[in-house]
Amino acid sequence: MRHVLEEISPASEAVVMATGIASIALSLEGRHALSVVLLVICAAIWIAVAGLQPVRALLNARRFRDETGDPTALTAVAGTAVLGTRLTMLGWNWAGTVLLILALAVWIGLVPVVLGRWRTPTTGASFLLAVATESLALLAAELAGAAHASWLLYAALAPFCLGLGCYAFVLSRFQFRQLTVGTGDQWVGGGALAISTVTAGRIALTAQRVGVLSGALGALRTLALVLWCLTMTWLPALLAAEALRPRVHYAIGRWSTVFPVGMYAACSFTTGVVAGISGITEFARVWVWLAVAVWLIVFVAMVRRAPASLRRVSAE
Repeated sequence: MRHVLEEISPASEAVVMATGIASIALSLEGRHALSVVLLVICAAIWIAVAGLQPVRALLNARRFRDETGDPTALTAVAGTAVLGTRLTMLGWNWAGTVLLILALAVWIGLVPVVLGRWRTPTTGASFLLAVATESLALLAAELAGAAHASWLLYAALAPFCLGLGCYAFVLSRFQFRQLTVGTGDQWVGGGALAISTVTAGRIALTAQRVGVLSGALGALRTLALVLWCLTMTWLPALLAAEALRPRVHYAIGRWSTVFPVGMYAACSFTTGVVAGISGITEFARVWVWLAVAVWLIVFVAMVRRAPASLRRVSAE
């Protein structure tokens, strides 16, 4: 068990984020059976990682405290919120509510520590500050629509706007050479903007459903489309960097690649509906299968690497 705990890193919940968003994208595509399979995997990993964190804190308190200052620790917030969003889509509002409260509590606890140890120039992982914040808004908007709670939709606007501010803050300090030297987390630069896009679209759809923010619906639809266009500007650069400098060996940072790839599909599904542009939806229908393929490749690589990792830790 000690060897297993040594292998868990603050970025481990990126696996939950990536698997959860792939499940969401498949659900939006109408592939519900496959979506549920990924949801079960997502929930199982979340339970395992979240359940082992207190044990890790007890066994090595100093290491655990050090890790909480790393931006990758914010995957705990995003992973929890993404899982809550998918469960809410299934009609499990109680689970979404519990996970929203838990994600918010972790966000409140981690963000001051992360900002207190902030380093510049920023890396792809630094964008998790925006991802974690936007994930709260996304789950709140999803719950607001499911429960017809207009107050919760208004509340979702706060983390949504704050997330956009966090994105601008990180981007202004980002070195674009990270596109060629990152170990997978460089994709979060596009993924963070993609989750802002899907959140803007979800807020617009929920506002229409609940019957609030009628005067701002047009602005929200336009904002979702603008954010989608900005998100897509990252894609050629990310793909070109992968082609020019292939990084084929497995690293935990590769789950931070899977998450944005899946988020590109999810945000395109939502934006296509909100903006009424069928071409965006068709892109999502193709891209979702690329996201599933990337998820499968990284998942298999992780499983194949696990025995060797445990042997290495045991030897040390």
